[in-house]
Amino acid sequence: MAVGADNDPDEDIIMERDRAACGDLGHWLQQIGRDLDHFLRFEHGDAMARAGDWRAALVRPLPAHGVGIEAVSAEIGRWLIPNGSQIPNPASSAFITTGAATAGALATAAGAIAAPQRIGLTAFNLLEEVSLDWLAELFELPAGMKGLYSSGGSVANLVALGTARQAAFEAVGRDPARDGVDRPGRIFATAASHHTIRRAAAVLGLGRDAVRLVAADAMGRMKPAALREALAACDDALPVAVVANAGTTNAGAIDDLAALGAIARLHRLWFHVDGAYGLPGILDPRVRPLFRGLELADSVIVDPHKWLGAPVGIGATFVRDRALMSRAFTQTAADYLEGACEDGDASHSMDKLGIPYADFGVELSAPCRGAVVWALLREIGREGLRERVCRHNAMARHIAERADAHPELEVLQRPTLSICCFRYRGDGSGDLDALNQRLHREMVRRGRAMPSTTVINGRLAIRPCFVGARATMAHAEQLVDEVIAIGRELVGRGDGFAQGRRARQHNIDTALSRSAGHPTGEQR
Repeated sequence: MAVGADNDPDEDIIMERDRAACGDLGHWLQQIGRDLDHFLRFEHGDAMARAGDWRAALVRPLPAHGVGIEAVSAEIGRWLIPNGSQIPNPASSAFITTGAATAGALATAAGAIAAPQRIGLTAFNLLEEVSLDWLAELFELPAGMKGLYSSGGSVANLVALGTARQAAFEAVGRDPARDGVDRPGRIFATAASHHTIRRAAAVLGLGRDAVRLVAADAMGRMKPAALREALAACDDALPVAVVANAGTTNAGAIDDLAALGAIARLHRLWFHVDGAYGLPGILDPRVRPLFRGLELADSVIVDPHKWLGAPVGIGATFVRDRALMSRAFTQTAADYLEGACEDGDASHSMDKLGIPYADFGVELSAPCRGAVVWALLREIGREGLRERVCRHNAMARHIAERADAHPELEVLQRPTLSICCFRYRGDGSGDLDALNQRLHREMVRRGRAMPSTTVINGRLAIRPCFVGARATMAHAEQLVDEVIAIGRELVGRGDGFAQGRRARQHNIDTALSRSAGHPTGEQR
């Protein structure tokens, strides 16, 4: 007799089947699709305006009995979707992540049902390698580089630097993945490098202080001469890697990859290029020359969930030698997993696990991300992505051109990629940092243009960054118009200075105290 049968005569029948709906996807996806299409009109305003309603509807006690799929689907459409994020809104240019393009969302949904794990001899798993090879070709990576998907740039940098650590310590006769590190290591980066470089050093057992900051120029680009000096002063520590930026998250600057790569080669030092945001910039003919030296890289990262329009949660690490990556991250085999597969020829999708991606990074359970990248590139191709990158870079340059031509605006850093850092200066008097802090908050609250701010050489800047497929030149025009209109309004009211001073000073102090000059809220 089943447990509980004495208490409820129907308990045996109820326990025989699950209460969760596991089919009829066409019906439910159609309903959710209509709700999402309505959301993408961006006519609903900001969620915080209705926070009392949706919070009251969602914050409830744990249900003892479920309401069923029909009610849950209705609640998703009523309470979740309309009260989602502003990130997909093309008026939002604050984050380097963006709203997913349709093909990526469809591939994600397909994978969640048809291939929920990155293992086996499936079409989804095949596309992991196919799409990684496509990315390597698309971005002109060194011949033979192989890749690995992870959850984003944070893990991608961790995997790259973990592989660099393995190479550096193996060169002195030690296996750090097996035995740990036996001496200090050094990673060389600039203050403009992403803050996840320090976190990677901490996780890898080198320590945050192992990251030695190399002097940069006014654009945030590493000075080759300063790198030489830093390497000469490396004391008794083991040099592990040089980290160069192919598009800083703060302002889109690209390091002199050729000069830095040559120095790394001279010192037999791992050369890592962080292109999480900016690597697709190589597709823009006006910017492509700045990527000279990429061929010297030992590892490169890029985030498809930025410029490619993938749903958030997809980063890629490429290395010259994936066997080295495997030695750095391999896990021991499990009887229930690797031990349950055939040694000979495969005649079933579960006879083999396929390429052992789990041994190349830190994730065992992982979704099939390659199908998403494949779908996005299959839809628009190289030329479609090139057009998008060129359009967004042109938008940033257009903002700079308008700022140059307008007496009330000022460019603080020239665009390299799709980021423009500028500010409203009015007649140049007063506390311009406080004014622009207040102006920015007004822009965000009004919702017609929503950039972020950052600090450029000690001065607060308005910072739009264009990466979303929905963003067009009209959004760049509207952003500049908003800056001028709100700036004039604040100056006319006389409240743009004192009110913003305390918040502005806090933000600047916070930004300057960090090792990485990334804008608040930038995500990897």
